[in-house]
Amino acid sequence: MTNTRDTRMVMIVDSEPAQQRFLAALASRGGWRSVIAPDTDTALAKLGTQEGMALDAVLVDQGAPGMDISEFVAELRRWRPALPLVVITMRNGVEVAVGAMRAGASDFVQKPIAPDRLLEALDRVVSTGGPQGELRPLTEKLRAPLAFEEIIGSSPNFRSALAIAAKAARARVPVMINGKPGTGKEVFARAIHSASPRARGQLVMVDCSAVSPGLIGSGLFGHERGAFPGAFDRQVGRLVQADGGSIIIDHVECIPLETQAKLVEFLNSGEVQMIGGSIRQSVDVRIIATSTSPLDKLIEAGHFREDLFYALSSAQFTLPSLSERRGDVGPLARHLLARIGGLPGMGPIGVTDDALRLLAAYAWPGNVRQLQDVLFRAAVESKTDVLTSADFRAIEATLGGGVSGDSNVAINGEAIGVTLYLPDGNLRPLEEIEADVIRLAIGHYRGRMSEVARRLGIGRSTLYRKLSDLGIDTAA
Repeated sequence: MTNTRDTRMVMIVDSEPAQQRFLAALASRGGWRSVIAPDTDTALAKLGTQEGMALDAVLVDQGAPGMDISEFVAELRRWRPALPLVVITMRNGVEVAVGAMRAGASDFVQKPIAPDRLLEALDRVVSTGGPQGELRPLTEKLRAPLAFEEIIGSSPNFRSALAIAAKAARARVPVMINGKPGTGKEVFARAIHSASPRARGQLVMVDCSAVSPGLIGSGLFGHERGAFPGAFDRQVGRLVQADGGSIIIDHVECIPLETQAKLVEFLNSGEVQMIGGSIRQSVDVRIIATSTSPLDKLIEAGHFREDLFYALSSAQFTLPSLSERRGDVGPLARHLLARIGGLPGMGPIGVTDDALRLLAAYAWPGNVRQLQDVLFRAAVESKTDVLTSADFRAIEATLGGGVSGDSNVAINGEAIGVTLYLPDGNLRPLEEIEADVIRLAIGHYRGRMSEVARRLGIGRSTLYRKLSDLGIDTAA
């Protein structure tokens, strides 16, 4: 249980003095006081001390001397079942993270450690007011680049966005992607780069929401030594680093107006001038910008330049929230579980129809990212290789006891499978059933239209005609 002191206490389990100081300094920024344990045996021994009994959380590096990290987590859980624990893993340490989560770890962060991400993880694990159970978010994204044919979705608004993205990938124009957090903007941006003629070039990402507004300009354009207070060394900007490739500017709405003006100038000239410098350098880079806020409202308020908006929006689309395409939840869940099952330390994972009905009934405020987190936690904690509704107790509680009925009955007007009957008991029109079958097939075969046509026993041209009749645009 979290104590009532103003300052929270975390035990850092790490043998490297420099890393101990680094982690303690980061923790102090978030109001945490640190206790140091150089190895896992010392950490367990400290649990019974007065200091140990006052702990709010434990932060352990996977390389800490002593017992295996999963063994340590299990042992700590045996003595202090409710004490939150965050594991620090290497960048490729997914298998370690999986083992630690199965043993009872609350969350994990990967090296190199981002200060904000570490503090976010610590705050989340001690929070009692946020989502609990499988709905607790993960701090780390389970990144894995997807090709367009692997992006799941058959709803018309999603397929339309996918078609625009695929067409834009083959062009050289800037791209603007709008959408709420978790809708998949970064996934689309990376897919655009991978499908473009620049695929072999660098892909550089800048998250403007994670950088002080005053430093966004130097991050993008670079700066000369002494250009401003604190500029002790010359720094090459991200635009130059991405020369010949693409740059993802995430949260473009966070860029201050002064830097927006420089970005407009760059888009018009193709030349970069460092802050404090006099030399202009030609750079060939494609910008893929993302925004979670409606930019038209920011333009009206004078917070975003209209000329920058139009310069970035040669190709533009908005990703729908998951609540707007609930018919995609089933195929998307199966697809995500297939990817999760392929992670080191995992294995094939199935899911029952009842569980899918439960997932489709939930509102998913965190969109696809939240769905992936929920599935990962459920898969890690499940005692079997098939997820059932019992693995989603927090969602069931949120829905007030779950969802009842046959697995083919539509939920909130949308179906996981194909709904045959109307609410009055009569059969639905054949055209509507056919439309649902086609949408289901597109999601099931991950947008591979030749495979969809073959499995449905129709010609590809016939399929595209039917898609046109349904108002579904497609990138395939």
